[in-house]
Amino acid sequence: MAVFTPVSEASLRQLLGRFDLGELLAFEGIASGIENTNYFVDTTAGRYVLTLFEKLTAQQLPFYLELMRHLADRGIACPRPMADRSGALLHECESKPASIATRLKGQWQPRPTAAHCRLLGAALAASHNAVADYPGTQPNLRGLTWWQQTVPQILPFLSADQAELLSDELAAQTAFAKTAVAKHLPSGAVHADVFRDNVLFEETPSGPVLGGFIDFYFAGVDTFIFDLAVAANDWCVDHNEEDKGDFLSPHLDALLEGYNVVRRLSEDERAAWPMMLRAAAYRFWVSRLYDWHLPRDAAMLTPKDPSHFERLLRTRRATARH
Repeated sequence: MAVFTPVSEASLRQLLGRFDLGELLAFEGIASGIENTNYFVDTTAGRYVLTLFEKLTAQQLPFYLELMRHLADRGIACPRPMADRSGALLHECESKPASIATRLKGQWQPRPTAAHCRLLGAALAASHNAVADYPGTQPNLRGLTWWQQTVPQILPFLSADQAELLSDELAAQTAFAKTAVAKHLPSGAVHADVFRDNVLFEETPSGPVLGGFIDFYFAGVDTFIFDLAVAANDWCVDHNEEDKGDFLSPHLDALLEGYNVVRRLSEDERAAWPMMLRAAAYRFWVSRLYDWHLPRDAAMLTPKDPSHFERLLRTRRATARH
């Protein structure tokens, strides 16, 4: 969620003219994130988020928009893409593919507790159950195939030790993907980016209430256990400069307990857990290395430091050997 493409008031008013969403009151660019242009949009009818898609094509986008509508229809807390008067979910603004979706209540939690993790686990499991009848087939565009294509581009920027680690883990993940366990892992359309800043909570006197998942634009068909591993690697560790990625046991236990109450992990998923934790760390180390060394221009964009996920991967690999 960054501003790559400035949106004028005139363009926004023209777009809103296709909807029954009231009159424009205010709009504001959102600075966080690294992929799309996003604006908060307030109208006389409610609060919305306008997204302009900078990389995803008009052919790819129906997967994401229909997925969000599918999940919202099944009671999963997430933005609902708004249809215009013709029923279309995908639009155009400033010559870019665009969507308008409902804005969820709550704020992201930078310091989640075990209670937050338990709620997250249950909600993530519910979302995995909810996609059983979702027909979309688009793969995770930041999965193994993308790693294989991207790693050669970033190797020249790395130290010899980093390059060896990156190449060795890619070989390990490629080999694991061919195993019987990997081939039998339950899968479906997953968020694939369940970080702290992509889940909103309302904090109440009786405890946190989950507001919902946001930013589905890294979603794709992948294994459910990979989606859970992405969440565990972010929600269940300390975030500081010295963090090595060791799990906070109460947080991890709560996440997995919350998940298993709603959807119990299979034997294959439990067997794959160590490799999926490594895969989840690897995916974001690769993408952050790419954004760090081969950045795009944006009006409000700061590439994220890749070193956290390097440390995380090293810890996950060391743990897997014991």
